[in-house]
Amino acid sequence: MPEKDIDTINRQQQRRKRINRIKNGIIITIASWMLISIATIIILVVQVVGLNQKYKKINAMVTSLDTSETEDTEQNDKYANVVTGIDTEDNMYQEGDQRKGYLTFDCIPNENTNVILDALKELNVKATFFVTGDDSEEAKAIYRRIVNEGHTLGMLSYSNSYSKIYSSTDSFLEDMQKLQDYLREVTGVTCKYYRFLGGSFNEISDLNMAEFVHVLNENQIVYYDWNVNAGDTGASYTVDDVVMNVTQGVSHYKNSVIRLHDSNHNQKTTEAITTLVNALKEADVDVLPIDESTYKVQYIKADSVD
Repeated sequence: MPEKDIDTINRQQQRRKRINRIKNGIIITIASWMLISIATIIILVVQVVGLNQKYKKINAMVTSLDTSETEDTEQNDKYANVVTGIDTEDNMYQEGDQRKGYLTFDCIPNENTNVILDALKELNVKATFFVTGDDSEEAKAIYRRIVNEGHTLGMLSYSNSYSKIYSSTDSFLEDMQKLQDYLREVTGVTCKYYRFLGGSFNEISDLNMAEFVHVLNENQIVYYDWNVNAGDTGASYTVDDVVMNVTQGVSHYKNSVIRLHDSNHNQKTTEAITTLVNALKEADVDVLPIDESTYKVQYIKADSVD
């Protein structure tokens, strides 16, 4: 075969290869666009379905709110005699007023409690301890020491369990009476002061807290929230933080119920007692234990719950 014909054949083969490559490129491009389009359509369909489901849920919620309006009204009527919010207008400090400060400890009896009691004894100051239940001999000795040294012994719950005491009014009453009976047996004192775990304004209880306030009222037990918080529950608070939080807080009120914590996790609180008490005395604040004459700092006041 002549060389010229061979060159011609080679050129034709190369041309065919180029054409085939172009065809394949076009096919791949078209196929890719088709796949992208299909994927986009699928995504849009899924989003539309999701939005439709959300719409149905929102619509159901609105319907539920509409149908429960009567129930809400009945619930509000039930608590018509309940006042929420710490009313401080008559307790705001005015120049010339004598300030009173009540050191109160949410107390899980522990080795720090004795250190706090030692400091208070040295300072000749009385405080209030809202305690949890503990049947160990060490805890019993602490309960007795609190009473014998002239401090006020209050109740914080026997179990120290939110889920247990707030599950029902019966569970709450059972826990409270168990602690009251136990402390009477150990110390000879019938405790008549109480503090709710998390305060009466906690958002953990599924029941209206006024129900539990009513239980206390029926049993002639007075509960105390607080209007000054030491801020001693964080991981990195310092002695200076405790002193600053308390002294700034008490500057606003005639009667300050000061919340501190006493557990194994509150070492800085223990270390702060002497500095804190001295700072309060320098600010002309009388440091006292809670008694029958103490101003009631309460977030929820419920004279009756039908």
